Amino acid sequence: MARSRPSARPVVVGAVALAVAAVLTGCSATNPITTEKPYAASDGVRATLGDLTAENLLLIAAEADGPAALQGALTNRGEDALTVELSTTGTSERIRVASGETVYLGGTQGEDVVLDTPVGPGAVTDLTLTTGPGGSETVPVPVLDGTLPEYADLVPEPEPSVEPTATASAEPGTDATEAPTDGDTAGGEGEQAGGTEG
Repeated sequence: MARSRPSARPVVVGAVALAVAAVLTGCSATNPITTEKPYAASDGVRATLGDLTAENLLLIAAEADGPAALQGALTNRGEDALTVELSTTGTSERIRVASGETVYLGGTQGEDVVLDTPVGPGAVTDLTLTTGPGGSETVPVPVLDGTLPEYADLVPEPEPSVEPTATASAEPGTDATEAPTDGDTAGGEGEQAGGTEG
């Protein structure tokens, strides 16, 4: 009576599966999964300062050396409230963030924070975040304009420039209201001549 030998195929398949699993595990061990690392998921940048996390920070402006609307969000992961100072060259604003809360900046429902930007759209400028417990950190933030539809209604209006008005001034020592006219001169000469004849 002939006996059939057990097939080696299941053993080979099992060994291959174990090898593939080991290779894939090794890849994730040497190369951390990207989604496990904090990163900026939009146009703005991210910053961490002690218990404060800032997300999606960017400025929206019409031009250089003008007002720029700050966009983003500030989250306080600590047990105490934080006062966050946000500043660019020459301007600063303060925002209070309660413990465990997130304060949104800009957009249609966030806090209005308008700072000056020394550079125009398409460039990058420094934004400094300061808290008492966490100190300060400066991050480069992009400056955008209203080209993208989501930012079209968020561009702050540039402040109108006031030009000095020119005023007419008389020469020193003269009074325009008392200057004689041709008629007065002629009349005066006529009166003097008439008096001489009389």
